[in-house]
Amino acid sequence: MTFIHDDFLLGTKTARKLYHEYAEAEPIFDYHCHISPRDIAANRQFKNLFEIWLEGDHYKWRAMRSNGVAEKFCTGDASPRDKFLAWAKTVPQTLRNPLYHWTHLELQRYFGISELLNEKSAAAIWDAANKKLATPALTTHGILKKFKVKVVCTTDDPIDGLNDHREFARAGHPTKMLPAFRPDKALTVNSPASFNQWVEQLAAVSGIDINGFGAFTTALKKRHDFFHTQGCRLSDHGMNHCFADFCTEKVAAGIFDKARKGQQVSPLEHSQFASFMMLFFGHLDAKRGWTKQLHLGALRSNNTRLLKQLGPDTGFDSIGDFPQAQTLAAYLDKLDSENALPKTIIYNLNPADNYVFATMIGNYQDGTIPGKIQYGSGWWFLDQKEGMEWQINALSSLGLLSRFIGMITDSRSFMSYPRHEYFRRTLCNLIGRDMENGEIPNDLKLVGAMVKNICSANAKNYLNFPGVE
Repeated sequence: MTFIHDDFLLGTKTARKLYHEYAEAEPIFDYHCHISPRDIAANRQFKNLFEIWLEGDHYKWRAMRSNGVAEKFCTGDASPRDKFLAWAKTVPQTLRNPLYHWTHLELQRYFGISELLNEKSAAAIWDAANKKLATPALTTHGILKKFKVKVVCTTDDPIDGLNDHREFARAGHPTKMLPAFRPDKALTVNSPASFNQWVEQLAAVSGIDINGFGAFTTALKKRHDFFHTQGCRLSDHGMNHCFADFCTEKVAAGIFDKARKGQQVSPLEHSQFASFMMLFFGHLDAKRGWTKQLHLGALRSNNTRLLKQLGPDTGFDSIGDFPQAQTLAAYLDKLDSENALPKTIIYNLNPADNYVFATMIGNYQDGTIPGKIQYGSGWWFLDQKEGMEWQINALSSLGLLSRFIGMITDSRSFMSYPRHEYFRRTLCNLIGRDMENGEIPNDLKLVGAMVKNICSANAKNYLNFPGVE
């Protein structure tokens, strides 16, 4: 039997029935990822296994560095083939790391390769995979079709013209590629130089002379409106923690003016400004019926030496231990008290916060929408089997698992769609075991319907994407 077989991760007969009969065939709604809209629009044909698999993948880079692999084989100037060979040598050392599962699941699902990847098999796997990458089935369009991706939501700055999204829409592909509004740079008054550069770009794309704070918020609203016309139905914010030093518009305007003059703002002023802007964005999302995503808890760019050398998003981030409960509650409560709390998904990176987040969502359910406030799937360092189980168990114990909108790839790689399969197998294994233990009814129709909804229907109904049946 091959390592990745039909019943991989499915430890009971009931788990296998749940997966194969209710989960396996469901389409994918990938409502949060970081894959390139340009690659999708251009129907990119990857030249080799490095381009589709290792290019930009900081998960693999971290493992390779831990295995003593030189940086030139991660982000440096080694050839694509030599970088792949360095990864292949690393793979046997990743046993019990989710990378070992993902690697072999991806090789099988994309290329039909069931052989274990190691130094000896690497050359043959490189040749076989590259041959298949040259076919239409594994262009970006082919991949979306192969994995039955109904919707893919990219992550887009408000200054983006969304030309790639419009080009792809004209192609008539069965998958919808929709933007997600990510205005993180609008909060960065603590870095005046980069903030002002971004404000000038915002002024150019919005056609508004940003000569004050009122013009700034008007320009952002205009971009929010434009994103809506392009099918956007989600916003997204990546923060250490929520901001809750609420201030008046007059105070926020003064801080904005200070930053625009190139002056350094204080930590309190940054928090006040960010708090005001996050309320502003909450009101915009609520008015439009969007869903807000809050990704909380990452401690980013810890290695300052390599940050200067390689830049951000290169594998030097970790879980942070920021206090979350009070500021998250204050932010959600403020929007709720102003009748402006949109549908919201909260994701935590620190597993110590699992029960905090799972209980927090119950404070702001208002009976208008099933699961209006969602505890999001295991994210980043928690998007592996154990982390998924922790999240599922916390949500099950403290909320309604049946209303959960399921998995995301949160990935920059077109090789990541089997992450949905990995999640589904983990979900079915957990629930199937409960059924066999007599902890929930041994009723496949009842439990299978819940599984099916978590895999696709809940996300479709909750996110209300335009033109998606």
